[in-house]
This record gives sequence, C-alpha cells and structure tokens, in this order.
Amino acid sequence: MQQKNAFNQFQKFLKETDGEFHILEKQISVDTQLEYFKFSDRLRKTVPSEGGFDLDRYMNDLKNPESTKEYKQEILSTLAISKEVKSYRVLEEYVKQPDPELTDWAYMALMESRITLETELSDEKQIYISTGLGGKGQKLRFFLLLLSSTEEPFLDYQRQVIEREFEYALSKLDCEIERLTIKEQYVEIVLLMPIRLDIKKTIEDIIQECNQYGNFLSPVFTVTNMKELDEQEIEKILHSHIQNLIED
Repeated sequence: MQQKNAFNQFQKFLKETDGEFHILEKQISVDTQLEYFKFSDRLRKTVPSEGGFDLDRYMNDLKNPESTKEYKQEILSTLAISKEVKSYRVLEEYVKQPDPELTDWAYMALMESRITLETELSDEKQIYISTGLGGKGQKLRFFLLLLSSTEEPFLDYQRQVIEREFEYALSKLDCEIERLTIKEQYVEIVLLMPIRLDIKKTIEDIIQECNQYGNFLSPVFTVTNMKELDEQEIEKILHSHIQNLIED
C-alpha cells in the first residue's frame, strides 16, 4: 500500500482530535488548493479581518467583466477571511454563478468563510480537511487500485466475488461505492469512506475475504485521496507488478 506512513499519521490524528470536521466536498486539484492557502495566508498579514472594505464596491467589481482574474481572486479571499456574515452571503451568491476560471477559487473562499464564521460563533474547535478527491458530509473520497495475484485475467466467478464482497463489506461500514470497474488484471474503485475508519485494515480484510475463494487478489494495493490514477499510471503499476511476479 502506498503512502502507508501518511495514512497512519492521518488516522492517528483523527482518533486523537476532538472538534467539528469540515470536509472540502468539491474535487479541486492539490496545486490549486495550495495556491489558494498560500495567497490567503499572505493576505491575512496585510488585510484587517474585521472588514474595513467597501462591500458594495466588491460586489460590483465581481460582476464587472473588466475586473481581472487576479483582482477577483483578491476580492474573494478578502471576503473569506472577513468575520462578517454579509461577506459570506456575497460568496454564497457568487459561487452559484462564478466566472468559469474562478469556480474552484470561489468554492475554497466560501469554505474558508464558513469555517471562519463558525470558529467565531462556536466554542468547538473547527478542523478543515481537504484532499484532491474531496468528499461528502463526514466522508472522504478515495481511489483504490487492486491487482490480480497472477499474470492471468480474472475469471468470471472471481469478478462476481470481488463485486459481492466489496459491496457487502463496505456498505456495512457506511461506505459508498461510487464506481467499481473490473478490468482484465486489476480493479478500480472510487468510494466514500467515513473519516475515522481505518482504510488500510478495511481493504486488507476485504481482500482476505475474497481470497478465501482462490487467492486471486494481490495483498499489495494502491489507495490515494489526491486524484484518480490515469490509464498510463495504472499500466505502469501493473507492469511493475507483473515483472515482480515473473521474477519470483
């Protein structure tokens, strides 16, 4: 399993942390998220969080097609760090019909604004979790790649076992399978999983259950919440796996 240490640290953090979790539901690239947070951090050092700006002018400038992308990014981020409900409402309206190139930035700003307000209004610690694949409610989205334990394609009964066992086990754990695709020698699964659930142990247990019917799934798997692997990335992993089988 890749990113083992990172996932272990993440699970340890979740178990030891009390507070209200907020999950970024929209799928936004990690690069865009990092760019947004760096910009927001710089802005906090120069812009007062207690308003001090002309909200009406900002609203008009957001609607103005002559306003540059960079200027609108600054407006959105300034509204996000403001501790005013009116600023949140402006962001809420803008997100409904944003400039196409600012869709992700606007969503990030709205999320930051909501957490800023809730931190002000609540005594409970507010914790923000963002990944490339996003999530829904209190669940994170993961991409899972399973490999055949042999060089041969999956047989029909093995495909049926994979579908049955994963759907049954994951539904019992309040997980949601959004996509399960079985190719000749590998399986792709996109699923939503409760944030406190141990994903490593969960997948290992299901693989073990499947392998009671013939030991056809490799115990080595790939899981990520950064992005879905593309065909080229999967083929590279599969090729390396098959080479290891041949050498063994």
